[in-house]
Amino acid sequence: MSEVMDGQRVVRVAAEDDVAVALAPIGAGACVTVDGVEIVLRDDIPAGHKFALHSIASGAPVHRYRAPIGLASRDIGAGEHVHSHNVRTALSGELDYRFTAPAERRLSDKHAARTFRGYVRADGTVGTRNELWILPTVGCVGRLGERLANAAAAKAEGRIDGVHAFNHPFGCSQLGADLEGTAAILAALAQNPNAGGVLVLGLGCESNQLDDMLARIPADRRDRLVAVRAQAEVDEFAAGVAAIDRLLDVMAADVRSDVPLSALRLGVKCGGSDAMSGLTANPLIGRMADAVTRAGGTAILTEIPEMFGAEGLLLQRAESEEVFDRLTTVVNRFKRYFLDHGEPVSENPSPGNIAGGITTLEEKSLGAVQKGGLATVGDVIDYGGRATQTGLTILEAPGNDAVSTTALAAAGATITLFSTGRGTPLGSPVPTVKIASNGPLAKQKANWIDFDASIVLDEGMERGADALLDQIIEIASGTPTRNERNDERAIGIWKRGVTL
Repeated sequence: MSEVMDGQRVVRVAAEDDVAVALAPIGAGACVTVDGVEIVLRDDIPAGHKFALHSIASGAPVHRYRAPIGLASRDIGAGEHVHSHNVRTALSGELDYRFTAPAERRLSDKHAARTFRGYVRADGTVGTRNELWILPTVGCVGRLGERLANAAAAKAEGRIDGVHAFNHPFGCSQLGADLEGTAAILAALAQNPNAGGVLVLGLGCESNQLDDMLARIPADRRDRLVAVRAQAEVDEFAAGVAAIDRLLDVMAADVRSDVPLSALRLGVKCGGSDAMSGLTANPLIGRMADAVTRAGGTAILTEIPEMFGAEGLLLQRAESEEVFDRLTTVVNRFKRYFLDHGEPVSENPSPGNIAGGITTLEEKSLGAVQKGGLATVGDVIDYGGRATQTGLTILEAPGNDAVSTTALAAAGATITLFSTGRGTPLGSPVPTVKIASNGPLAKQKANWIDFDASIVLDEGMERGADALLDQIIEIASGTPTRNERNDERAIGIWKRGVTL
């Protein structure tokens, strides 16, 4: 995968690739060797950035990860820096797709016998935490929820894993799909296995009516849910405190027990990617998705706009034509969402991505979809939907970190693996495992990062996968993540339409 010459280390993923990546800054004039061919660099190559392995004509596709990441916007010579100044996207709009039966894939099941200690719920799902969640139907009572959580912290200590309120500004002045999305997300969050108890706070006059939202929640989750309507109470704070006390009494009896790896629901997500994300952190997360799904568990992959240009890799793994059609519908619907707002579908990567060496959305997507591993795509669910199938589920949501991690938790993820090349303190309602794509980030932001994926460059992917799975099992069994230690938890709800 990589070669060193004169102290300079570079990475080429596959023989079909036209570029290699520098793992550390390399100056112009340096001589590197890739697959036995010596190349003199014409430009300075920053860490994580690409250089051409041979001449590439203007208009020709530029390959990385065995696939085109765009088209050369001018002639590129061997040894030149390859980036946004000489490569452009080839993405345009919606596409027609044709189903073909997926090829059989043989995945290792060596981890299938692994277990963790989780909380088994009445509906058969398993939580990695036993927390009390406070969910407001509308932003007007969001601060009330936060005050209640603060007041309950001392009562909960030593009895459960924590009390957390998830404030948001929505639930009123919304119409159509916006209102539907808010109600669906909140109702789905109330069913997450990590929420051993849920207090739903309503106001009374909001668009997201409390009774309508509660009707979305199955009866087998109602015994751990209490609702308070603020306008109907003389003292809404006292009513909230009383509700929390009742829930704590029930939850305090919950205990961890040994459960199989198949009980894990794994969300996978990336944020602030760099050119190393597709070489280290994302394929490593893919190994985790394969380990969990091969054991009979569930992995959930989202960020539809960060599949554009790489959706074919997922489509060829759809287990049926029905699943294939649902995925093409979601992808094209998201592209249409961009186009209807006058934005090109290629409006990505972000400035931070570009600074880290990612040139086009195709390149970002080809790295990003590796988080789904090699598992067959068994289901596709809409925004606000809940994962009900084992295997790999594709979830409709944007790439925005807060919105997509919230959608993963709502879909049922009990742990989310979050790769990053730039770093972020963000945390979601469930343990959010930050996996650094590069060593310098892991060292500089040790207070944010849970795992350093650069281990795969030095010790190999198998060693890295074994180490990460060991850590995931520890976290699933109760070891707190950095976001939990830092009390970094928030939700984001997708806003798409008119505000009244």
